[in-house]
Amino acid sequence: MILSNITVPLLGLVDTAVIGHLGSAHYLAGIALGATVISMLFWLAGFLRMSTTGLIATAYGEQNKRQLVASLQKSIMLALLVALLLIVCQHPLAWLMAQLSDASAQTIEQANHYFYIRIYSAPAALSNLVLLGWMLGVQYGRGPFLLVLLTNVVNIALDLYFVLGLEMGVKGAALASVMADYCALGFALWLVSRLFKRHQLQWHWYLSPKLLQLGTLLRLNGDIFFRSLMLQLCFSFMTFYGARLGDVVLAANAVLMNFLLLISFAMDGIAYAAEAKVGQAKGAKDEQRVRMWVRISMQWGLVFALLYALIFLLGGAQIIRLLTDVPAVNAMAITYLPWLIAMPLIAMGCFLFDGVFVGLMRAKDMRNTMIFSAAVGFFGVFALTQGLGNHALWAAMTAFMGLRGITLALRYHRLAKSHQLLI
Repeated sequence: MILSNITVPLLGLVDTAVIGHLGSAHYLAGIALGATVISMLFWLAGFLRMSTTGLIATAYGEQNKRQLVASLQKSIMLALLVALLLIVCQHPLAWLMAQLSDASAQTIEQANHYFYIRIYSAPAALSNLVLLGWMLGVQYGRGPFLLVLLTNVVNIALDLYFVLGLEMGVKGAALASVMADYCALGFALWLVSRLFKRHQLQWHWYLSPKLLQLGTLLRLNGDIFFRSLMLQLCFSFMTFYGARLGDVVLAANAVLMNFLLLISFAMDGIAYAAEAKVGQAKGAKDEQRVRMWVRISMQWGLVFALLYALIFLLGGAQIIRLLTDVPAVNAMAITYLPWLIAMPLIAMGCFLFDGVFVGLMRAKDMRNTMIFSAAVGFFGVFALTQGLGNHALWAAMTAFMGLRGITLALRYHRLAKSHQLLI
């Protein structure tokens, strides 16, 4: 899972690099804006993967084959319904993107090019979240690694071909992502079909009354959805407020967000493994194994946090220069690099304990700590430091990530002390 998640930011790095060398900040600013909105919409549906992993891992620990199939069917159906809703609402969403960002006309034009193509990958992208979560739940870590690796190899190859070879610009980057998502969907379905045979599971093609009862699933996912909504609100605020500070600031922040993606996907690799292992231990009613997996996750998280901080300290400026040769953007990004050097150690806890709480299926705790961290850590800190311009945005993001980890850790220790981890 660590390896598979490390490959994910490579796509963002290549997107930024190929667009960042087209000679103008508005290309990079446009893809930053369009990609942020797409990411926000798709990751709002991250509850599909999280809830699937938690439910399936618990069912796997209980050896409940009926639940392994039923949860997958319901989650796939919900993913397709959400994807259809996004496609139907694409024009109002694009209008809202333009109104909230207040970016230049050139940036909005490039953002729209990206958005109107990329939105059609929604059925594949959201289904892939469910299928990835299901594979994690049945403890098949190699599947997600192969899936994410294929997605990124196809995406990067097509990115280079469409953008540099055919000179399609931002449209080429979007088309590459759409095609990669559908290739990944086909591969993911093949992997899951093999796992069905291995575990002697039977897919039911008819829609039973129980399968159509999505209300229970929606209620279970409500807390995770709201948690994801607050998370994306903070990340989107970074982009939209950055756009108000000018195209150069927006483009510089887009470059720096790749550093945050590198951190998050490596840490999430450990967190995803924690989801599966903690969920399985919960299903088996083994509290000692839950505690063991939490300790192991924290140890590995610290190793990667230190490694990332060192890499960003020694080579951060060189990475920025690789991503863009626009002088103004380059200089602006280097100015705010110190925030990213400190970020791995500060943010480590929030990623890892997210995985633990998904495995424990304690979505309400995740929701409550996220609300507090967003209100106090992000928007509270931003309000106090707003006069510092873009530094205020990065101070708010750093405080937000740190407070998420602290509140989740405190909640975990209270549950562990009172022996309520399995409740």
